[in-house]
Amino acid sequence: MRTVLIATVESVVGLGLFAVVLFGAAGSADYWQAWVFLAVFTAASVAAALVLGRRDPAVLQRRMRAGPLAETRGVQRLLVGLLIAVVLATLLIGALDHRFGWSSVPLAVTLGGDVLVAAALAVSILVVIQNAHASATIGVDADQQVISDGLYGRVRHPMYTATVVLMAGIALALGSWWALAALPVIVAILVLRLRDEERLLHADLPGYADYQRRVRYRLVPYLW
Repeated sequence: MRTVLIATVESVVGLGLFAVVLFGAAGSADYWQAWVFLAVFTAASVAAALVLGRRDPAVLQRRMRAGPLAETRGVQRLLVGLLIAVVLATLLIGALDHRFGWSSVPLAVTLGGDVLVAAALAVSILVVIQNAHASATIGVDADQQVISDGLYGRVRHPMYTATVVLMAGIALALGSWWALAALPVIVAILVLRLRDEERLLHADLPGYADYQRRVRYRLVPYLW
């Protein structure tokens, strides 16, 4: 229960930062798209903490060790730092778009973005349920084994796939076409991150080389 409480508090703090960026850049709290997005993200984050905390608190604790300083590899510290910066830039662009009216996103598309956000976070929970070693940092645990079924039977990095969907959803949920401009940057960072991760897993995780041969696609089924 203590782990769930800590995870929930950390989520609230993170969402507080999101709110500061969004409403600060928007110049007003009159930004319903941001309120709905924050509500969806909050609900999903709390649900994730409750589900993972109930199933396996150790898994939740592993997921809580995140951020550049938690990484042991220098290249990953850099990439995670860049990833955080681009996420905040996405929020900033979306809020500025709302403030200055750069683009007009239909209501259905905005709400569709919220659905993508919720779906991506739900998939993230499922990834962790299917792979208890799906840490937020790059590394190989002593008892770690290759997971090749479920989502991992489709792509080798389903968490990154969910992240791409999440970022696309955030841009649309905030009512901004311009915020989608950050998506290619997100994808590029994730590609660099997963390539470095695969080098580590290939070298240190028994059976991973065979898994790579059996599951060809890294990020998008039938594409790459």
